[in-house]
Amino acid sequence: MTDPVGISPSELDQLPDRDTEETAEWAASLDAVTKAAGPQRAAYLMRRTLQHAEGAGIALPKLLETDYVNTIPTAAEPAFDGDEAMEARITAWNRWNAAAMVTRGSRFGVGGHIATFASAAWLYETGFNHFFRGKEGDGSGDQLYIQGHASPGIYARAFLDGRLSEDQLDRFRQESGGDGLPSYPHPRRLPWLWEFPTVSMGLGPLSAIYQARFNRYLQNRDIKDTSNSHVWAFLGDGEMDEPESTTAITLAAREQLDNLTFVINCNLQRLDGPVRANFRVVQELEAQFRGAGWNVVKTLWGSAWDELFQLDTQGALVRRLRAVPDAQFQTYATRDVAYIREHFFGAEPALAELGRLLTDAKIAECFHTSRGGHEARKVYAAYKAAVEFKGAPTVILAQTVKGYTLGPGFESKNANHQMKKLSGKEFRAMRDLLELPIPDAKLDEDLVPYGHPGADSPEVRYLQERRAALGGPAPARRVHAVALPEPADRSFSALLKGSGKQEMATTMAFVRLAKELMRDKETGKRWVPIVPDEARTFGMESLFPSAGIYSPLGQTYEPVDRDQLMYYKEAKNGQILNEGITEAGAMADFIAAATSYATHGEPMIPFYIFYSMFGWQRTADQMWQLADQLGKGFIVGATAGRTTLTGEGLQHADGHSHLIASTNPASLNYDPAFAYEIAVIVKDGLRRMYGPEAENVFYYLTVYNEPKPQPAMPEGVEEGILKGLYRFKEAANATAETPRVQLLGSGTAIHWALEAQELLAADWGVAADVWSATSWGELRRDALECDEALLRGEVRTPYVTQALEGAPGPVLAVSDWMRQVPDQISQWVEQDYSSLGTDGFGLSDTRAAARRHFGVDAQSIVVAALAQLTRRGEVPASAVKEARERYGL
Repeated sequence: MTDPVGISPSELDQLPDRDTEETAEWAASLDAVTKAAGPQRAAYLMRRTLQHAEGAGIALPKLLETDYVNTIPTAAEPAFDGDEAMEARITAWNRWNAAAMVTRGSRFGVGGHIATFASAAWLYETGFNHFFRGKEGDGSGDQLYIQGHASPGIYARAFLDGRLSEDQLDRFRQESGGDGLPSYPHPRRLPWLWEFPTVSMGLGPLSAIYQARFNRYLQNRDIKDTSNSHVWAFLGDGEMDEPESTTAITLAAREQLDNLTFVINCNLQRLDGPVRANFRVVQELEAQFRGAGWNVVKTLWGSAWDELFQLDTQGALVRRLRAVPDAQFQTYATRDVAYIREHFFGAEPALAELGRLLTDAKIAECFHTSRGGHEARKVYAAYKAAVEFKGAPTVILAQTVKGYTLGPGFESKNANHQMKKLSGKEFRAMRDLLELPIPDAKLDEDLVPYGHPGADSPEVRYLQERRAALGGPAPARRVHAVALPEPADRSFSALLKGSGKQEMATTMAFVRLAKELMRDKETGKRWVPIVPDEARTFGMESLFPSAGIYSPLGQTYEPVDRDQLMYYKEAKNGQILNEGITEAGAMADFIAAATSYATHGEPMIPFYIFYSMFGWQRTADQMWQLADQLGKGFIVGATAGRTTLTGEGLQHADGHSHLIASTNPASLNYDPAFAYEIAVIVKDGLRRMYGPEAENVFYYLTVYNEPKPQPAMPEGVEEGILKGLYRFKEAANATAETPRVQLLGSGTAIHWALEAQELLAADWGVAADVWSATSWGELRRDALECDEALLRGEVRTPYVTQALEGAPGPVLAVSDWMRQVPDQISQWVEQDYSSLGTDGFGLSDTRAAARRHFGVDAQSIVVAALAQLTRRGEVPASAVKEARERYGL
């Protein structure tokens, strides 16, 4: 079929046209309008037609990009619910104190950011005055993800309402004394104020999406009514370049998270210069979010532009705005009116004519400062539209001037992100612009003063009244201590008894334990299993029909395996979060669940299980975010180690996650060898994280996919399991003359050590004790604490030193990890110490071949032990060579 309008072939050519003559008439009408009134008029009519069709419920693809104008026209803005003049005074004080705080701190060289809050002040103030629900009202309040570089403005507001003092403001970025303010939102450093750490850019938007989703999860599982909680994420347009910023926006739209709003401060600048120098980032973001299914509200132009748009009868202004790249518009904000008249209005005759109708003052106001993000009414209209929109999340694209009100030395300058202070002259100009009652005499002093209208001033009373009406101060973090009862002992008994002759991998042992704990009457519903589309790999498919996979839509289809016992079951109240192939999304889920005890006053127990290689290596930044946010739960690196995952090779072979994990002070890292060790660790972890004296820690456990018989727990080993080391099997028939060696093994390596114990005794007459090193990291943590105590005059002996005290012979540590992991404890071991490990890249092969390749199998352990004893003169030097030849090494 030939297209009636002669356009290139498209998907329309595949559809039947039941009336080609009618189609041709529509095309001819469009051609006639184009010829008579121009292409702009034709485009306008087409868009009006599409808009009408959408309103009539006709299913059509949406336009991904609209004109470079405000979504909400001035005439459609709702009535402003507040005292605009009063809010302007409050905002002025906050602007001043934010700039003063950073400037005063600059004398100590601690830095700070001024320009970000200066551009975003009204975006925050409008929310605080009208929209952000506090935690003292009904429900959990709103969750606020504050842009990290805007923190001075949030501190300034807390100072105005009496939550911070001048002394605290003067300790911005000076925390060592214990009463300072952290640079950025940081719950671990200022836990009564900040809920969410956001300055690792990109993690804020990702976490906000999964927080909104987790709110719905709690609601749908009847754990907490979160219907009045709204998630607000404040972001920079430059931050949107981070892949994490947009990686989950389709999920937010797919699950209709209308409890979520992104506020993107489009000041068109990132840290070094324009965000999209040769393009238009607002239009790019609009298309991206519309395409993902979000509601998009553009708040670009201030009211000064109304006159320009009313005069633009030919659409020339809109066309020009659509064409000017961001970097050029930044230039307009810093150049004089003559330049703007020539370069902007001189682009075409219709624009030149429009320009002649405008005064210089009007042009200067429009191009230098008048932006939608700087006007309370326009921001209010956008926020009201966002919270009232149903069926999809909303993104507000608010244009601002970076450095607004800080003067021409700051506004729209490429370097303003790195500018840390204002001069006295700039402060005077700022004071005059903001109309603040600060006398010149105060500005002549060495330090610019903080400003405060008084605790009983109209401004402070208004601020506090608005916050009281919205449910109390914000931002704020509240922890309602809710200790969970300990699970029944029977949940742990199967693992403590061992598996007899049946072989079971420790990955499966953990899953069985989790399944039992999820059945617990008191706490079972609080477990949150999280998996990134690898449940079957870890033997978790048995949880599908019993716990269900969470889906806000339930299951709208008949699963292909419905006739099987372990069929794929989705449910609106499902307990499992199966995220698909996204470790970042699964980790964001974990953070939301791990901090629910504070966010919602509902302690949840998440366990996130994943290929160990794709945990700390891939999402370690989020593990730090978890620690910053004081999260709790169990992170489980399954199919762990460099040699246990046969056939997968380099990209799946994890020999280093414990080393990365050891850098995180909040992570308690265990590498258990046996099922009973897992039971003891998990039980104590529940006590430490969710008991009456709950600690702000989380656990990292590595478990293996190598089936082995699981022994019953020996007596008296609980302390050693938790502290990191205990003697599992002592050498038999050793005498005082028998050469001795101590073999320390963690995880699956203990089985190689046990085999080596037998070989050493049978082939070489060497007695070896085998120790289970459940946690190299906890042994090191304890030893470091002892060293610190010594500096305070307290003499304490590290546990590892005590445990090995008097143990005869050298110590040889072995694991399925690189040698740096067990070497963490070497300096506190009094005996001669050496280690074996899987340093280097992984490879595809059988377990036996891989272990021989890395030199960690039983025979390699024997040779290494003999070499240690040879150096001590306790076995003949020939033994090492003989052993290598005997074992084919």
